[in-house]
Amino acid sequence: MDKKYVKLYKEIKEKILSGEYPGGKKLPSKRVMADLHGVSVITVEAAYDVLIDEGYITPRERSGYFVSAINHYIQEKNTAKDTISYLDDPTGVPDTDFEYSVWFKTVRRVISEKGSLLFIKSPVRGCAVLRNAIADYLYRYRGMHAEPKNIIIGSGSEQLYEIAIKILGRNKIYGIESPCYEQIPTIYHDMGAAVCSLDMGNDGIVSDALKKGEFDVLHVTPFHSYPSGITASISKRYEYLDWANQNGNYIIEDDFDSEFFIPGNPIESLYKLNSGKSVIYINTFSKSLSPAMRLGYMILPDELLPLYDAHLGSHSCSVPVMDQYILAEFISSGSFERHLNRMRRKLNKS
Repeated sequence: MDKKYVKLYKEIKEKILSGEYPGGKKLPSKRVMADLHGVSVITVEAAYDVLIDEGYITPRERSGYFVSAINHYIQEKNTAKDTISYLDDPTGVPDTDFEYSVWFKTVRRVISEKGSLLFIKSPVRGCAVLRNAIADYLYRYRGMHAEPKNIIIGSGSEQLYEIAIKILGRNKIYGIESPCYEQIPTIYHDMGAAVCSLDMGNDGIVSDALKKGEFDVLHVTPFHSYPSGITASISKRYEYLDWANQNGNYIIEDDFDSEFFIPGNPIESLYKLNSGKSVIYINTFSKSLSPAMRLGYMILPDELLPLYDAHLGSHSCSVPVMDQYILAEFISSGSFERHLNRMRRKLNKS
């Protein structure tokens, strides 16, 4: 229960803030204020002391107590909104064909079965259960052989680009498609790396640009370059690999959208064509599952693993362990491939 002086302090303060007691107004003496509120002079003195400490009133020797000149601030307060404008989250069904009910069943199963494992800190490169699941999936679905030890888990393509730059070096010049996804040059610039724009033709980067461009690393999206929608031909893919082999450099392959190849005709990745020797392969689940799925992976060649450990070995994996276990179960159970097959059939009909 409030003490009497606290109650009186609040009443006087409210009158000051409301403007009932304007700046410069002389307050009643302690004895008069005590009579007005039916309290003791000691109670009034305690309330006045708090108001003085907070700057609402000012004592003047032999003159009494006066309201401080804070009218300007009072006016701003009174004209400001008294309520918080809360934001609304989107409601209804997500704008995606992802069968989220299957995902939620997977979530419940993982929480029930894995328990305390979900609270163990993730290894730097990601949880083994997810890296194993991705390796199995790539072999079954894409015919790609990737050892789990070479797979790095990250929170999306943009973070994986940054990892690649840290490994290969900011002092390198990175050749990128023109036009390309606008975030690609932005990330390179933000990381302090230079880029060389390479003009696109009908089947990929123009050969002359590839031969004459001054760059050290090639960053390509061979399946579906954005925004052009160009898919690199098989001859163009080998041309990319020839460039890497002749110069002893690396290619960053962003395999965005590659899961949705025409049924029966999977497009061979640069990684598969090269057996991963000079290709850093990057893919995410934001397109294949949902934009809300901030999770992706990269596959590093063996000789780059020591560089990864040197530059990022002390960092923490940015993807929550629970998310990794859920996705691993979703892949291992076959739910991911069933989803992809359903989506491919739908796209093939449209």
